[in-house]
Amino acid sequence: MFLLAESGEHHVPLIVEFINHYLGEPVYRIQMHTTYPMWKSFFARFGTTPEKVFGVEYSPENAIPWYSIMFVIACILTIIIIWLFKGKLSEDDPRQGQMTLEAGFLAIKDMISSIIGEHGYRHLPVVATFGILILVSNLMGQFPLFMSPTASVNVTFALGISSFVYYNYVGISENGLWGHIRHFAGPKLPALMLPITFLIFFIELISNSIRPFTLGVRLFANMFSDEQVFVQITNLYPPLTQLLIPLVLTGLGVFVALVQSFVFTLLSMIYIGEVSHAPHDDHDHAHADDGAHADLAAEAAAA
Repeated sequence: MFLLAESGEHHVPLIVEFINHYLGEPVYRIQMHTTYPMWKSFFARFGTTPEKVFGVEYSPENAIPWYSIMFVIACILTIIIIWLFKGKLSEDDPRQGQMTLEAGFLAIKDMISSIIGEHGYRHLPVVATFGILILVSNLMGQFPLFMSPTASVNVTFALGISSFVYYNYVGISENGLWGHIRHFAGPKLPALMLPITFLIFFIELISNSIRPFTLGVRLFANMFSDEQVFVQITNLYPPLTQLLIPLVLTGLGVFVALVQSFVFTLLSMIYIGEVSHAPHDDHDHAHADDGAHADLAAEAAAA
């Protein structure tokens, strides 16, 4: 949130200005010969231009968007943080960093077990990546020279689409394309209730189709509003509001970052759990257990 430079109507971190100063010109030339003509041709059909739609004049100074740079930095920071916390692994004398990673691992593993089931452990790398990467991205806005990449709708929509693509991939790979589509219709109902089945199918289809949008908007709205609250309140009566208030708002920002990373990860687990099921052997055991419980209940009722 600090050490920002003026760039048009927006404030961007100095590191973004620095990178665009050296890399913006070649990237600008490449994009002007590749992506820009496509955008220009597309928006010309609607009687407008890319500049009007995106609200910015394209130039070498903004050829690489701030959110792209911040997200790449977030990915690099995530790898470095995990490597530093991991340190030298030891079973006899684990260090605090290792114990922190183990605690996080066990927390995510328990969540997967309770939401998806024990068969869902194979999804742990993807789910954990979502959680850690989004947490680091959210927290970046609390430090000088950085902004939260998740405060840009472009990044949050990309994350939402990634979660959407992954859980649909899981559903298709486990149930087949037809089985995955069929699960939108809900439980099998009698033939007389066929209209209800069609209604459930279309409601579920629409609900699943907008999930990338809802995931992206939820994360973006909370992180963007958090940054705006920080900027607006600290600039009410400077320098008085720039002394102690930032400490309180930073604590609030850390809380929001934790909650939003947890919510995104939790929803991704729920979506995976809807389309992922235990192997057939487990289902057979479950049916057998249900039958045993039913027999015991019948005997108890007869007695």
